[in-house]
Amino acid sequence: MDVHVRDLRYFVAVAEELSFTRAASDRLFVSQPALSKQIRQLERAFRTTLFARDRRTVALTAAGRALLPHARRLIEQWEGAQRAVADAAAAQDTTLTVGFQTSIGRGLIPAVTATMEKLLPGWRLQFRQITWADPTAGLAGGDVDVAVAWLPAPTSGGFSQKVIIAEDRWVALPADHRLAGQPVVPFEELADEPFIALPATAGALRAFWLGDDHRRAPARIAATAETADETFEAVASGLGVVLLSAGNAEMLYKRETLVCRPVTGLSPCRLAVVWRTADHREAVRVFVDACCLCAGA
Repeated sequence: MDVHVRDLRYFVAVAEELSFTRAASDRLFVSQPALSKQIRQLERAFRTTLFARDRRTVALTAAGRALLPHARRLIEQWEGAQRAVADAAAAQDTTLTVGFQTSIGRGLIPAVTATMEKLLPGWRLQFRQITWADPTAGLAGGDVDVAVAWLPAPTSGGFSQKVIIAEDRWVALPADHRLAGQPVVPFEELADEPFIALPATAGALRAFWLGDDHRRAPARIAATAETADETFEAVASGLGVVLLSAGNAEMLYKRETLVCRPVTGLSPCRLAVVWRTADHREAVRVFVDACCLCAGA
């Protein structure tokens, strides 16, 4: 019987939260159906039920209670092995992988790269675009070392963050939209518009870019997009509208099929540098400090 560490991690998250919904959205950043499927596979592997479920409650069975301390210990040992390997590799590796979801722009990356070259000669930055489905921008899965991401980003699960830029929220509209001729668009005029949404696994980030923090009723979702390019193609096609940052709006003005306008009645959006709290490497610290310095944060 082969059981993966990921399966044990899923099991522990549900056991500690006693909720598939919270474990999926707040701890694991996966969909609830995907989590339920993995737990069922784990139960089949053990040939027993690990959770007693009904519509309102989740509880550990006797078998689940027996597994929990062993699962925690195995996860801890595996994470220790990962840290040991990472530390050994870091002694030889001089590449820092930076996760992002939308074009960073704003002159930030050239400035940070130049600062890194001065402070850590020989190091280089490698950039990796991550889909909106992962609100940690690649940090949770270990795909990147640091990330430049829009907030809200998860803080539970061992992540730290520093805000480096705050900007107003704008809206991207099809060029022939009824509001395209207005210099400024009040958010209440967008309330009934169909929106292009981030995936459900984006959680709080999806809600923020739908403007849920200023809505009286749920947004109308016309389509879901995994990446920024997919989002703006959907808007250009007339499927719906989308909120975006002022800085990113400026990058889109060259698209004849889109119009971007400032939106009133919304709180600002915030761009942050995010990293794993337990990652104490000097390169991570220097990158974080460089982002703050170059952004004037």
